Amino acid sequence: MPRFNVMENYLVPKHTILTSKEQEKVLADFNTTPSQLPQIPLIDPCAKAIGAKAGDIIKIERESPTAGTSIYYRLVVAEWSTVDE
Repeated sequence: MPRFNVMENYLVPKHTILTSKEQEKVLADFNTTPSQLPQIPLIDPCAKAIGAKAGDIIKIERESPTAGTSIYYRLVVAEWSTVDE
């Protein structure tokens, strides 16, 4: 069975792994820590396709005809976790 590259689908937004300098800048700009970012599991097809590792921060760029480009950041995690409050 042929393999399908999820990143080539027109519905999948652009995913990019941030460098350590980019991570520092994003975290400083938003005055946050990596654990406070929304999570994306390591087994996510897009995370797998770009070779992400646990602890990486992924930049997701979504195009919209009304809003232009929206940027989201996700922390790659090995397993889903919940925060006990």
